[in-house]
Amino acid sequence: MSSGLARLAVAIPPVAVVVAAIAIWWLAVRTFDIPQYLLPAPGAVLEAVWSDRERLAWAMLGTAIGASSGFLLAAVLGVAIGSVLGLSRFLERGFYPLTLLLQMVPLVALAPILVVWLGYGQRAVIAAAAIVALFPVIANTLGGMRSVDRDLEELFTLCRAGTLSRWWRLRLPAAVPSIVTGLRIAAGLAVIGAIVGEFVSAYAGDRAPLGMVIVSAMKEYRTDLMFGAIGLAAIVGFALFGIVNLGGWLLLRRWHTSAGDAG
Repeated sequence: MSSGLARLAVAIPPVAVVVAAIAIWWLAVRTFDIPQYLLPAPGAVLEAVWSDRERLAWAMLGTAIGASSGFLLAAVLGVAIGSVLGLSRFLERGFYPLTLLLQMVPLVALAPILVVWLGYGQRAVIAAAAIVALFPVIANTLGGMRSVDRDLEELFTLCRAGTLSRWWRLRLPAAVPSIVTGLRIAAGLAVIGAIVGEFVSAYAGDRAPLGMVIVSAMKEYRTDLMFGAIGLAAIVGFALFGIVNLGGWLLLRRWHTSAGDAG
């Protein structure tokens, strides 16, 4: 089977599931005569998206900027914090439990505090996205740092390698697969964090982000528009995950090539 046919075969199952879900959705609305304010038909959602396309395009762009900025911030901080914690068992025991607070405290409770500290607007949204996405990067970076081969550790010790050299040449390369896994998880969480942050801190208007579009549509009983905005938020999440997945594939491909050459 050629590579093109193989890729097509991989794409068929998820596309078929999506088409089947939309068909079941449409049949349920038609069969049970569900009111539009409870569950609009797929056609009504598409019509709402098209009629508000300019507003939704700006909303999608604003959410994408907030989510991607928060993700990049979480990626940099997560790798840095995970690396520092991986240098010392004392630091890990002291500070790693504190990082669990990023997962334990609900973002909805933190979002008002972010507004007080950072004000309304994009800064609070970016901070919310970064907070939600940070822990998986820290945890996976630290786990990768701790999975280094003991023989290689001893070899670097015999060579009297310094802390920075050991981190750059041994621990960070060994942690690459784990870091990529953490970044994939963080990509989806960043969109969730951005939307929740927008619920609390975003501004209304023609260029309001998707979170505010969802809130305003809910207040106006525009369920069709609300479904459309949720669908666009999902597209932003898939796009960010796809970009991260592609970057991770390229990075892992290089990592495996380097590992094979070293072997």
